Amino acid sequence: MTVFEEEERMLLDLVDKFVDNELMPLEKAVMAREAQGGEVALLPEEAEPLLAKCKELGLWALDAPEEVGGSNIRTSVMLAIQEKLKSTVTPFIFPPDSPNLHMLMAVGSPQQKKQYMEPYAQGKLKSNIAISEPGAGGDPAHMKTRAIKDGDDWIINGRKIWVSGVSRADFLIVMASTDPSKGARGGITAFIMDTDTPGFSIEREIPMLAGARTYELVFDDVRLPDSAILGEVGNGFAPMQKRLNVRRLEMGAMGVGMAERALKMMCEHVQQRETFGQKLSDRQAIQWWIADAATKIHATRLMVMDAAAKQEAGKDVRTEASMIKIYATEMATEVVDHAMQSFGAMGMTRELPFAIMSQRLRLSRIYEGPTEVHRMAIARRMLKKYQ
Repeated sequence: MTVFEEEERMLLDLVDKFVDNELMPLEKAVMAREAQGGEVALLPEEAEPLLAKCKELGLWALDAPEEVGGSNIRTSVMLAIQEKLKSTVTPFIFPPDSPNLHMLMAVGSPQQKKQYMEPYAQGKLKSNIAISEPGAGGDPAHMKTRAIKDGDDWIINGRKIWVSGVSRADFLIVMASTDPSKGARGGITAFIMDTDTPGFSIEREIPMLAGARTYELVFDDVRLPDSAILGEVGNGFAPMQKRLNVRRLEMGAMGVGMAERALKMMCEHVQQRETFGQKLSDRQAIQWWIADAATKIHATRLMVMDAAAKQEAGKDVRTEASMIKIYATEMATEVVDHAMQSFGAMGMTRELPFAIMSQRLRLSRIYEGPTEVHRMAIARRMLKKYQ
């Protein structure tokens, strides 16, 4: 298990208190909005005090470089923070959302870092990434969105789908094919695009499980300059994978956070609830659920921390990220489901966080790469390793 330094432990204690004192009290309002078919999001009057508190406490740009006002904390610490944040269904992150930040850090030009990364890290800009397309599914290498060179500019045409946060984003990272014959091996380029660029539009909002919202986007002769290229022409796939790996490790921490909360609620409940003259906690089936949950949570946390240590050492963690994406989401799905079952009819209501948790976990088995695609990737690498 990762050993945290004293300052890191102090930071994690501060995060614990923030979640318990600031986020947990908002859960009932969040669940009530979701029960009425609304978006699971904080209202401005709820979010603004939280953001002000974050700035006051220094819970801002935690993994951003020090030169842009960040704390440059280790991956393992950031994942421990994500675990705690995901123990509540109150949707909140300490700005900015990390994955795009890491992509900008890795391949952004000095101009792009100044124009986009610095204000992004400081919370002045919001961003997202557009990868998936209608019909392309979990195979971004076959994307149809094209970027064609036109003098000193690039003309982008195509559609993207399942992109979250677009309605609030100031800029997007757009993945486009610049050489269809090469696919993922030299044919995909990343572009930075302001969301007010002519030719870009939001086609529709798509309601998802757990009160989430994604969007379908249209690019109609969007003209971008050479300076909008993030990294190098044709080499957008590798930094995109780096961005996705960050998110996949976070999803491991997310699974642990949700499962730990569900286990805690289950343990508290079954020691109070009696059926047929016996406490639920005395029944072997319940005890095995608890034992299996505790064991699998521990195993997942170790997987996440191992991958974090490898990433901190500069190692390739693509395989570990895929393993974590599969195992953590399936583990947490099982634990939350057993917790719901232990609560009986009450576990089926929208008065407890289980409904949102279970739907978020169901979503998580699709986004950032479907489970089946990750199993294919792991198998392919193992076969290559032992051929």
